[in-house]
Amino acid sequence: MKPLEGVVRPYAWGSRTAIASMRGKTVPSQHPEAELWFGAHPAGPAACLGADGRIETDLLTAIDADPAGMLGERAISAFGSRLPFLMKVLAAEEPLSLQAHPSADQAQEGFERENARGIALDATNRNYRDPWHKPELIVALTEFEALAGFRDPHATVELLRELQVSELDPYLGMLAGQPDSEGLRALFTTWLTLPDASIATLVPAVLNAAVEVLGGSGRARFAAELKTVLELGEMYPRDPGVLASLLLNRIDLEPGEGLYLPAGNLHAYLRGTGVEIMANSDNVLRGGLTPKHIDVPELLRVLDFTPADVGDLMPAVRTVGAERIYLTAAPEFRLSRVELDGTGLRYASSICFDMPGPQILSVLTGSIDVRPMGGQPVTIPAGQAVWIGDAEPDVVVHAASSRAVFFRALVPPRATA
Repeated sequence: MKPLEGVVRPYAWGSRTAIASMRGKTVPSQHPEAELWFGAHPAGPAACLGADGRIETDLLTAIDADPAGMLGERAISAFGSRLPFLMKVLAAEEPLSLQAHPSADQAQEGFERENARGIALDATNRNYRDPWHKPELIVALTEFEALAGFRDPHATVELLRELQVSELDPYLGMLAGQPDSEGLRALFTTWLTLPDASIATLVPAVLNAAVEVLGGSGRARFAAELKTVLELGEMYPRDPGVLASLLLNRIDLEPGEGLYLPAGNLHAYLRGTGVEIMANSDNVLRGGLTPKHIDVPELLRVLDFTPADVGDLMPAVRTVGAERIYLTAAPEFRLSRVELDGTGLRYASSICFDMPGPQILSVLTGSIDVRPMGGQPVTIPAGQAVWIGDAEPDVVVHAASSRAVFFRALVPPRATA
């Protein structure tokens, strides 16, 4: 059992308050803090702390030194000698790029293809940096806004008609004439491959129309979608991703609600703080709203244009005592939220964990005492985590404050490669 100190990723779209406040640091932070990583990713493995609070090693090194004891036979047989998931706290003040992730087969094939072409792993035009897929789940800690999955094309036709933009008419006709996944593919492909001169005309026309609709009498049916396109258009006025955003579901999550993004799902997080868990991969195919590399043909190979209802993207939840478990199809991870009451007046003050395999408990509110059977407790404050390896004895977790909230990440029992 090892206390963990996460790695802060200072991306420009991050918050100067959310992660710093959680960790008890100075607010606002000197730089935007976008993500706090708890895992063994080579780009930022969490630090393992000793009894005196000093860094002893990092989690990647610790796993490499004893993969069997840290991961267990079941996880190794399915995923090899690597932690198959990465757990994060994500805090977005600005929209992230429009992106999707490949399936396992696509990732393997793409990785081998780019290796054969001699593209360096750190090259800016590299799409596949490893042979793994990257399903992901985010659970909102605050109100959380996102774009995810292609909206029912009939509703999108209504949205485009509401704008009443003559420049949109050819594209509106394209989707109205084929309101299905193939129509979405054709329209999305057309927009992403438009000449710069066409984008420079079409995007401002759409933004001006959005202002008119929102300023009109009554409440616009697609007010949230139009406000989002205005925000994106202001940040990326010559980006076809602004147009592509009109095709996606606009989603508002309340704290505790989750969003599961399987392979091929086009998405962009817009604003909010959440706990994210994903398969341990760097494979991202971008579709806009970013100055980074965009490979349109490869993105089109990966994307799933099947329309998705918002409810289909929200995972089912099973509650077991104090644990709220988010159920997904991902074999690499399972995420749950646990809330304990240190006063013992409202709900459970402790919980016992006995599942085999690697686990990470990340504390977001209050503090917890983690006691291995027959051992001494370790106190984990908000903003830190604890690693529990497969060879560790069962643990009992107690609230060490009046209210303690933590998230538990593990490899589910059904894990298969």
